[in-house]
Amino acid sequence: MNAARELVVPPELAGQRLDRVLAQLCPDMTRSAIQRLIKEGLVSVDGREAASSDKPAAGQRLTLSPAAARPLELQPQDIPLDIVFEDEHLLVVNKPAEMVVHPAKGHQDGTLVNALLAHCGLSSGSGSFRPGIVHRLDQHTSGLLLVAKTDVAHAELSRQVEAHSARREYQALAWGHPQPGEGTIRTGFGRHPQHRTMMAVQEWGRGREAVTHYRTLEPFSWSWTAAAGERPRHRDAALVACVLETGRTHQIRVHLQHLGCPIMGDPLYGDSVRDAEEPPGLVALLQALPGQALHAGRLTFRHPATGEEMTLEAPAPPAFAGLLEWLRRA
Repeated sequence: MNAARELVVPPELAGQRLDRVLAQLCPDMTRSAIQRLIKEGLVSVDGREAASSDKPAAGQRLTLSPAAARPLELQPQDIPLDIVFEDEHLLVVNKPAEMVVHPAKGHQDGTLVNALLAHCGLSSGSGSFRPGIVHRLDQHTSGLLLVAKTDVAHAELSRQVEAHSARREYQALAWGHPQPGEGTIRTGFGRHPQHRTMMAVQEWGRGREAVTHYRTLEPFSWSWTAAAGERPRHRDAALVACVLETGRTHQIRVHLQHLGCPIMGDPLYGDSVRDAEEPPGLVALLQALPGQALHAGRLTFRHPATGEEMTLEAPAPPAFAGLLEWLRRA
């Protein structure tokens, strides 16, 4: 596809999923190629970026960008890596919160994959622009990430992730106190109906199943007076451990918001506390966060070659640790 392609939804395809509509209107393109274009944000409906699950109406105009035909060019880049474990089969990296995992629209380089390519050979298991990547972390989520060097290791580690035998434990600093203090969040899950960059809890039976196990590690409460003569204000927060059973995009962030406890610093999911309402010391710490206060601190899996169970840990980054210390003192 060398030029932009403009299409109009015919009445007989109205109300069907966008990827199915395009498969009918573009018989020269495979379904996987169509889904890739949509995922990269290069398909629009009446000028608005679209998702595969959209169901366009008759007469709506679909645009496929020619930029989609240009493959991403992966370049090795000499970027420092915090390697927690490495051998000839795999490595485990402690990803900084600011780093994107792999190149995509808006992030052509400077990613973890670019750094890994300069460091070692990687498996081909996750496709041409995600070599070696067994599972993902959001850009502003820090912590441990499994990377495969060989296709054999990649297949076995991916199997463990799919079977939930690889255990991924996160720590989050969240507003409020989860009720109950420990439990399992099990919901339908899918793309937000209005905001295409967001995910959302859906009615049971819709979307894909998402399961998060959580446990309150430390509850925090504090009071302060914003100005002379005002009544004291009160705020609650908590350090929460979350274990993923499924690994949907933004899953922990959406599930904690659904529980009424959005993650501190999260720009998408309800961190609505205004800086002016908080104690000055807390304001500075919140502003120092690169994004949501979420850290993948512990990873347990079986080595793909030896079968040995391995548990690796990584400390939270300074911005997260500083905020946690303030909460403990408050």
